[in-house]
Amino acid sequence: MTQRRAEGLEAGGLFPPSNGPTMRHGRTELRRRGTSMELLLFSDLHRDREAARALVDVAQQEPIDVAVGAGDFASVREGLEDVLTVLQDMPCPVVLVPGNAETDEELRRAVAGWDGMHVLHGQSVQIEDVVFFGLGGAVPVTPFGAWSFDLDEETAAAMLEACPSSAVLVTHAPPFGAVDTSSAGKHLGSRA
Repeated sequence: MTQRRAEGLEAGGLFPPSNGPTMRHGRTELRRRGTSMELLLFSDLHRDREAARALVDVAQQEPIDVAVGAGDFASVREGLEDVLTVLQDMPCPVVLVPGNAETDEELRRAVAGWDGMHVLHGQSVQIEDVVFFGLGGAVPVTPFGAWSFDLDEETAAAMLEACPSSAVLVTHAPPFGAVDTSSAGKHLGSRA
């Protein structure tokens, strides 16, 4: 695992499963060089408007500085707007990384013109004193076919070269060997 990837994990790059069937979320405090930031972390909403509303409720009731969504807002490239229209009510900046269920272009189009929404795929954004870098899609390529937004390891590694060393790395795909084991015991994470 690269140092950059390890720093991303320490900042909350992987999320513990919740009690909900489709939502994984967590809240963490990022502390780095005198900076403290409350993050609301989530992924894999898959069109679940109730889960999205629950996240907005948390952000409205708690002192959340940044909400970070690590992909799969849609389901099989359908219904992207279902949860994004709910997430538009977030009272804080939102960092979004595409999953394999939507592309970065689809995600950018869906939130175009919305204040405080940052879609990251091979790019970074600075919010307060913290830089966030995002890499979306499934890495490595999945067997799901044409609907899945996938990257091969080489493309992902090349895109990660642009990640600042001090950035919070947000990815949809887990790193190889870190919470990436299928029910058959196979590691599905990225080596990039």
